[in-house]
Amino acid sequence: MGYEFRASQALKLWHDVTLGLVKDEETDLSARQLTVLLTVYLEAPPHTVRGLAQKLGVTKPAITRALDTMGRMKLLDRRRDEKDRRNVVIMRTIEGALYVERLGDKIAKAALELPH
Repeated sequence: MGYEFRASQALKLWHDVTLGLVKDEETDLSARQLTVLLTVYLEAPPHTVRGLAQKLGVTKPAITRALDTMGRMKLLDRRRDEKDRRNVVIMRTIEGALYVERLGDKIAKAALELPH
């Protein structure tokens, strides 16, 4: 099922959702952190620091900084790959899954409230 938005509607939706995230009791995430989080939760695992850096076109230290923050929030976890100890595997968490689910609900609600 596809949706058609004018650019102004899409921007209003993005604004309303991000404003809601900023006002919420939950910590709001940067665009990079949110992209990492959604990549891990919406795309099939496994995910590694190296793989995320390559996919998102950023450095491994940039991914590591994002993961440090989200790890403190318990949205993601990291573990050494037992098969290749050079790799760090990114693991989903219950807290992260709930955060993503609430975010999806907020986006859906904001989309329904858009003026036509």
